[in-house]
Formats: sequence, C-alpha cells, structure tokens
Amino acid sequence: MIYLLCRNRVADFSRWKTVFTSHEAAHRSAGLRLVQIWRGVEDANNIFFLFEVASMDKAREFIGNPEAAQAGEASGVIDGEYHFVEDAGAY
Repeated sequence: MIYLLCRNRVADFSRWKTVFTSHEAAHRSAGLRLVQIWRGVEDANNIFFLFEVASMDKAREFIGNPEAAQAGEASGVIDGEYHFVEDAGAY
C-alpha cells in the first residue's frame, strides 16, 4: 500500500480543518482516503496527515492542480511538504 504523508504549517488550525474537511469529495475523487490527522503538541498549527493512495498518478494530478494550491491559500497554509511512502515493516 502506498501512502501520502503530508505536513502543513498553518495560520489557524480551525480554519485549516474547516477548508480541509470541505474537500473530502475531491480527496476521494483523487483516490485518497484519509487515515489520520495529527497536530504538533508544542505547535498545534503544525499539522500532519496521512492518506491511503489508490493511484499515484491521480494523487499527483490532484496535488498539481491549481485548485489545490488555492484551497491551501484559503485555508491559511504557510508552508508544507508531502511524501509518497510505503510500509517498510517493523523492528
């Protein structure tokens, strides 16, 4: 299974979460299923979230879409990064 691990530093978590949640249908259309969202303990506006990825091509297309950048701007994203990752096992 491929995952998309994302980190966003945002101006305000509540504002970000409202916009993020409103894009659930777009995430699903891009083959992304949200697994979990985490917030930094020492910086609650540092957000980490993980999607299961059905199609890397569709996920890349979604990430590269100008509408995704506009949504990030509207939600108060200051900076961010994403990585496609896979399970590498335990100990």
